[in-house]
Amino acid sequence: MRSLEKETQKLEQQIKQKIQTKKLTFKETPIEFFEQVLGFKPTDYQKQLTCYFMEKQFVAARWCRQSGKSYIIAALLLFYALTTPGTSIGVVGPSFRQAKLVIRKITAFIRYLPKSSILKARKTVICFSNGSVIECFPNNPDTIRGPTLHLVYWDEMNFTANDEEMYDAILFTLGTTNGKFVCSSTPWSTDHVFYRIFNHTDYSDFAKSHVTWKDATEPNGPLKRQILEKIQRQLASDPWRWQREMEAQWAEDESRYFPQELITKCVNGNLAYSSFIDHLTGRFCIGVDLGKKRDHSAVAVVQLLPQHQLRLIHMHRFKLGTPYASVIGYIKALTDRYRTVEVIYVDQTGIGEYVTEDMSTIVSNTRGVVLTAQRKEEVLSHLREQMQTCKLSMPYDSQLIAEIHCEKYELTKDGHTTFSHPEGTHDDRLWALALACISTRKTEAPAQLIRAW
Repeated sequence: MRSLEKETQKLEQQIKQKIQTKKLTFKETPIEFFEQVLGFKPTDYQKQLTCYFMEKQFVAARWCRQSGKSYIIAALLLFYALTTPGTSIGVVGPSFRQAKLVIRKITAFIRYLPKSSILKARKTVICFSNGSVIECFPNNPDTIRGPTLHLVYWDEMNFTANDEEMYDAILFTLGTTNGKFVCSSTPWSTDHVFYRIFNHTDYSDFAKSHVTWKDATEPNGPLKRQILEKIQRQLASDPWRWQREMEAQWAEDESRYFPQELITKCVNGNLAYSSFIDHLTGRFCIGVDLGKKRDHSAVAVVQLLPQHQLRLIHMHRFKLGTPYASVIGYIKALTDRYRTVEVIYVDQTGIGEYVTEDMSTIVSNTRGVVLTAQRKEEVLSHLREQMQTCKLSMPYDSQLIAEIHCEKYELTKDGHTTFSHPEGTHDDRLWALALACISTRKTEAPAQLIRAW
């Protein structure tokens, strides 16, 4: 029995040694590494991006959603770290959280590697036994200037604010090492460095990859034709979104009340939402948009800062069908933890009146707002004014950004503005945010109407 156990242990040790001997050298080409070590076969367009990555110093990828962009780039960064000893790789994005998602994707590949190749794997950094490091950084030019980096990857670049300052900081950082720069994004704003990379001759040094849903549909990619047809039908009333997210082309509907550039200007990548369980001190205002079966209920909390600045610190959307009692309980818990909540504005249009009455008996400073057509115009106009004057800042939240941008406006014969959102989309978080912002006004005097035309 003991001899059998010893023989088994010896065999296991031999197998481990063979695996380590094979893998620790990492002499494979990137494609061989993907197939033989990581266990996936790249698509043709992923192979093309791999060639650009290995041969060019500047690489930009403009790919549609769910085409495998993040997957292949995570694998490329891992390969580069393993085959280039002592290299330092930086990852940035529109928010620190977004950058950490890239690290998470790379970490998912680590299980295919021998343990001896990794010294440390954390949420923000991976250290390799060959001296290489992959680390994510906040969206802050000052932060990225400090470390010596040999490669920088910028995820969702087109959604990142302060793009010019960030890009300049990255170039100067790479200037000391003659390093490599890789960026990727789904198209968003045309007033951005990422747009200029693909459209201006000043950026002719970039190797540029453009992948649409047609390129990424089975059998050539991961997208399923059946689900694509459903998505296209759902976005029939919003073809511009289909163009951006699936054709990977820049497009914007002129009837949008909140332009892309305006939204991007308000996003601060260094901010993050506070949790429901956090205990905070300061001055806070809450906006509540009520829904149940067709629309969601949503809660937004803004913090009042000096110089009339507002910061979105909490956003929560409830599941469809959530009882109003649960919504009231959630808000009551927020008022207990966030000290001090000065006022709560609740949309009491329609059925919301009795909910507001119930809430006011439990939560003080609750005020109902009937969103008539004229009142809607006032509320969204005030939000737009706050954004235009750079008084509102918010974390990077792709779902909230999409909701804000979906809101459309139309002029009526009497000179007023009506609002709507495309079929299949929601605007509950937008209205919660707008109510929270307008609740911060000291008087009930109407805001100056900000026209979108």
